[in-house]
Order: sequence, then C-alpha cells, then structure tokens
Amino acid sequence: MLERLYVELADGDLGLAKLGEQHREALRAVCATDGDIWPIYSSSFGPEHFDASFDALTGAGGRMPYAIFDGDRLIGMTAWLRPDMSAQTVEIGNSFLHPDARGTGFNGRVKRLMIDHAFGVGVRRIEFRIDERNKRSQAAVAKLGCFKEATLRSERITWTGHVRDTALWSLLAGEWAGR
Repeated sequence: MLERLYVELADGDLGLAKLGEQHREALRAVCATDGDIWPIYSSSFGPEHFDASFDALTGAGGRMPYAIFDGDRLIGMTAWLRPDMSAQTVEIGNSFLHPDARGTGFNGRVKRLMIDHAFGVGVRRIEFRIDERNKRSQAAVAKLGCFKEATLRSERITWTGHVRDTALWSLLAGEWAGR
C-alpha cells in the first residue's frame, strides 16, 4: 500500500511532486519568505537550518515529502508521516505554504487531494499533529471535518528547545465519505 500512497498527485493547477534534490533551491527561497513562523514548527526550514532540515526530510525515516506546485511555481511542501499500513493509518504534516498562498483556499485543496487519495488506497485513519500554539493550522483541519481527540502533553522538544504540547486531530474514512 505504501507504493500506492506515495505517488505524484494533481488537480488542475495544483501538483504534488515527490520532493527531491531538484527542489532544494526553490523550496529554500519559499521557506525564507516567513522567518517568523518557524518557532511553532518542530524543525526550522529557515535559512540557517534549511539544509539540515531538508536532508532529514528527504532522507526517509518514515517521511514521504512532496513539493507543492501552483502551476509551474513551487509554493511549499507537505508530507505523509508515520505510515502504518498494518493499522491503515498515516499522518499528514510538515506542511508549509508561501505566505501569498495562505488564505486563498489552496491549502484546503492540497489537503482534500491528499485525503481523497489516502482513503482511496485503503487508509482508514488520517492524523494531524499540530503544535497547540498553531491556531491557524488547527482551524484549517477543523474546516476539513477533522476532530480534535487529545492534547499530547510535552509530546516533543522542538528545534528551539520548547517542550511542545501537541494537538492530535484525526479523520476517519467513514467521516470523509460524501464530502
């Protein structure tokens, strides 16, 4: 099922391409457009941390990252995380969009494309793990019909040393049917 999950996806001008070395410099430029956001992420893709974070993201380890395209323009990244095909679950995360694309509905299109695809290949549960401080991302997954299940207290230590409380959100295949 993993090989069917991690494929390139498209819907009109929206494209998700497997993130690779050929995207490094374009993604570096996109990630540099919002230096203020990185403290609420687990890892920083800001200029001083970009290469190490990019290498870790593309170096496997349960991550299947995408470059997000609007037409020919790379505008961000997202990923499948923690795939567990025996449990039929996967997380969507490591998402970042250029500030110009925020508030346009583009992120919702990205997530709907990924959710439709995941459920279509047999995933039954999708998770989103979001820093409790990141209210914008929590509002976005709530709009998709996801449910907040819990707050995982002191769940991880971020790149800044912050001990993060993580909001656990989920969506089940049966809840998505017909959307």
